[in-house]
Amino acid sequence: MVGRTVTVRILIMGLPGAGKTTLAFNLMHYLNPSVIWLNADEVRKKYNDWDFSPEGRLRQSKRMRDLADRADSKYVIADFVCPLPEMRRIYDPHFIVWMDTINEGRFDDTNRVFVAPDFYNLRITEQDAGKWAKIIYEQISHKI
Repeated sequence: MVGRTVTVRILIMGLPGAGKTTLAFNLMHYLNPSVIWLNADEVRKKYNDWDFSPEGRLRQSKRMRDLADRADSKYVIADFVCPLPEMRRIYDPHFIVWMDTINEGRFDDTNRVFVAPDFYNLRITEQDAGKWAKIIYEQISHKI
């Protein structure tokens, strides 16, 4: 494909309720107009797929990756729990933000399977989306 821009996949991950969606919303404004935002809940709603079994979670990771690959934009922000290393590998992000702002989410099954990432570009321990969106934007624009 001549002239197609390589899409930078940004993953904002963490437990439900950690602030992923709020951060993604704020970051989107810094990256406009060359950004597409994939919210996991909205994607599940679109595909009517609320299966949170291990297979369903893997399918969601693949779906998020496929949607990011088809995006015609410079950036794709994906905010989803992405609880296991295998799911993070499937999505294959260029930049990982770990929202480490809560000890437990609202779903026990997700709390049980969630594995903290060994690798991330930025670990956030406080919910201040405006501050962190600007920091992420500055890091992405200098490194990627």
